[in-house]
Amino acid sequence: MAPGWRSSLVILAALAWASTTGPLKPFRQALTTVEPPQRILVLGGDLDRERVGLRLAQQLELPLVVSGGSNPEYAQWLLRDAGIDQRRVVLDYRAKDTFTNFTSLVDDLKREGVKHVYLVTSEDHLPRAMTVGRLVAGSRGIRLTGVPVACQPSCRKETLGKRLGDGMRALTWVITGRDLKPWALRNWPQGFPTP
Repeated sequence: MAPGWRSSLVILAALAWASTTGPLKPFRQALTTVEPPQRILVLGGDLDRERVGLRLAQQLELPLVVSGGSNPEYAQWLLRDAGIDQRRVVLDYRAKDTFTNFTSLVDDLKREGVKHVYLVTSEDHLPRAMTVGRLVAGSRGIRLTGVPVACQPSCRKETLGKRLGDGMRALTWVITGRDLKPWALRNWPQGFPTP
């Protein structure tokens, strides 16, 4: 057997181990789950997202989690107005941004046995949210299915740099359990130049 084949076999064996019993197992579980969605997660920041999440929760009779949404008084009014049982809704205000929308909730969802979540956010925010969410939730074996909320005419296309930056932040969190942002802000307080 040629030396190149041995290396390939070792790499293939390592990947097989990582995806079946090793660190990639939760990601494989998230990608292959056949469970129907068990929760609706709305990323706050826009009232239309919350309204769509509420309608979806009513139609599908699923529990709803709103992360970093509108103020509690307005959210309670929306729930009452929609006639939704408030015991089926969690209003979570721990998140400060897209990254912490996921890191603040993912272990709660895993403890509750959730394997599949509908993710509701604006269509211009969905690609970055899915990048971060697939890494963070995927590391706990949770699959996400995106539900885009129309944002026209106020859509603001997010840059690839922002998506990659948040993706790196999420990947670092998955590997180390730590948030990269405070360290980066200490070392580069002026931020990164944009091309």
